[in-house]
Amino acid sequence: MSTNPQVETVSSGADKAKLAAAAALMVGGVVAFYLLGQKDLWLRVVALLALLAAAVAVFFTSESGRQLIAFGQDSVRETKKVVWPARKEAMQMTLYVFGFVVLMALFLWLTDKTLEWLLYSLILDMRP
Repeated sequence: MSTNPQVETVSSGADKAKLAAAAALMVGGVVAFYLLGQKDLWLRVVALLALLAAAVAVFFTSESGRQLIAFGQDSVRETKKVVWPARKEAMQMTLYVFGFVVLMALFLWLTDKTLEWLLYSLILDMRP
């Protein structure tokens, strides 16, 4: 019998406000891009990028943003622990995979042609 620990997520009002502000800034950037339609393109792009950068900055100050950063750091740490194969071993395994793919393609082609011959030539008496 295994017991599953209960996962509790606690979000404060300030954290929800930060997420709402980040969403509002992101939507505001898109809206500003289209409202500035009569202005130069560089101004529209700068406004969009500035508001999107502000949205990202506000998001990363929230608890969800900090958890995302921690997840990324943990992922990098785990990737550094991986024991990568040597070049020779990687080349051998790649050749094995390519060989298997070619064999499977040949098998599926032969199966398809055999079924086609059975259905059209023998059963339905239709010559292609």
